[in-house]
Amino acid sequence: MLCLEDCLDFCDLSADEVEAIAEHEHIPTIVAAEMGCELLKTDDGVARLHVMMLDDIQIALQHGHVAHANELADTYRRFRGAHPLHGIQASSL
Repeated sequence: MLCLEDCLDFCDLSADEVEAIAEHEHIPTIVAAEMGCELLKTDDGVARLHVMMLDDIQIALQHGHVAHANELADTYRRFRGAHPLHGIQASSL
C-alpha cells in the first residue's frame, strides 16, 4: 500500500504544494498528490496549478489570514521556480 510520502516521492511536488492543491480543491492530501502529478504532465495542467495556488493566496487574504497567505506565497514562489509557465502570458491567468 502506498502512503503519502511514497506519492510525494513519485511526483515532482513538495508536501506544501500538495497541501495547497488539497486546500483549493477540498480533497484529501493523497488525492491532491495524484491530481498534482497528473496536472504536471501538460502545460495547461501546470497553468491550472499556478491558478490554484494564486487563488489560495487570494482567499486567505480575503479571510484575513495573512500569515497563511504568506506561507502560501512562499510555497507558490518555490513552485513557480520549479514549474515556470511556458508559452502562457501571466496576464492570461
